[in-house]
Amino acid sequence: MTEQNDGQRFDRLPETPDERTVEGRASREEVVDYFEDRFGIPAETFDEYTFWEKGAGKIWIYAGEAETPLEIEAIGMTCLRTRQEHWKPTTDFAQRFGRYATDCVIELDREQARAFAAGEDQDLEWWNGDWGYLIGAHRIADELEPLGVGLYVHGELRSMVPKGRQREL
Repeated sequence: MTEQNDGQRFDRLPETPDERTVEGRASREEVVDYFEDRFGIPAETFDEYTFWEKGAGKIWIYAGEAETPLEIEAIGMTCLRTRQEHWKPTTDFAQRFGRYATDCVIELDREQARAFAAGEDQDLEWWNGDWGYLIGAHRIADELEPLGVGLYVHGELRSMVPKGRQREL
C-alpha cells in the first residue's frame, strides 16, 4: 500500500525510484539526474544537500540533514516543480545554482537581459539550443550571472521571472 502525499508537511525524497512510497513523488536520483542532464550541473554539486517535497511536486533543496517528515513552514528554498508534463526549475534555483550550468544557458546581451529581468517575452530566433526551460544569464565582467528561468519555444524566450521579482535594470 502506498502512502499519501501530505501537503502540510515536508517529506524527504527517496534516494531512488525503487524506494518511492508515494505515487508520483520524484526521487533524489531523478532530481539530480534532471539537473545534470538538462543543465549540465555536475551531480556532486548536490552532495551536501537534501531534497524535500511539500505539496504535490513542489521540491525544496536544503543544505544539510533533518528528520522526516517535518511539519514546518519552510526548509531551504524551492528548487523545482515536478508534477507537471515538464519539470520547471525555480528562479531561486537558477540564481543560486545556474553558475554551475554548462547546458541550456542562454546568454543575453544588455538589452535582452533588461527585458528578461522585467518579465518581458522576446523574439530570439538566433538560439540554436534546446527548447523548453532555460537559464537566462548575462555576462558581467568575466562572469556569466544567472538571472532566472525562461521558457524557449518557437523562437520566443518567455521570461518566467515571477512578477514580484521582476526588476527594471
